[in-house]
Amino acid sequence: MKTIIPIAAVCNDMGIGVNGMLPWDLPKESDYYNRITSDTKKGGKQNAVVMGRKTWNSLPGRLDGRYNVVLSRHLKERPTGVDLVATSLVDAVKQLSDPPLADKVDKVFILGGSGIYKESVESPLCFRIYLTRIMADYECDTFFPEFNTNLFHLVSDPDVPCEIQEEKGIQYKFEVYEKKV
Repeated sequence: MKTIIPIAAVCNDMGIGVNGMLPWDLPKESDYYNRITSDTKKGGKQNAVVMGRKTWNSLPGRLDGRYNVVLSRHLKERPTGVDLVATSLVDAVKQLSDPPLADKVDKVFILGGSGIYKESVESPLCFRIYLTRIMADYECDTFFPEFNTNLFHLVSDPDVPCEIQEEKGIQYKFEVYEKKV
């Protein structure tokens, strides 16, 4: 089975959204998010991005250059721009791990919502977490779950800037956690 990698931006209280939208507008942080979820180390493959239906509906459209997967128990038809509809995270990972998709998909990123993030960070298939810590307070109604820091530790990644970033007067930093072996 392929491993899964949650990726999210969180504010001081681990908020990730309000009313189905991001509470901040940070284009350079979005560029980072797009780069991380798009870049592959294996030629000819794409990364998959897995999200719930509400997260998909909050996007302006298809995430190009990635295999778009939506989790839903109720969708009868595959929405335009969606490559795969799965009934659960386990179902999605299984389909992405088996032929013919196993040969087409490199990494599997989890894009939310909060319930899918919670399931993913608690899964034995989760080996890495990418978090952008936005050092500001925002009103949010959706949150990234707490995760066991005894199982994950902060690591350095040469593809991830380690210095504090600033955009539109808002500071943030990129963090990468890996499961301890």
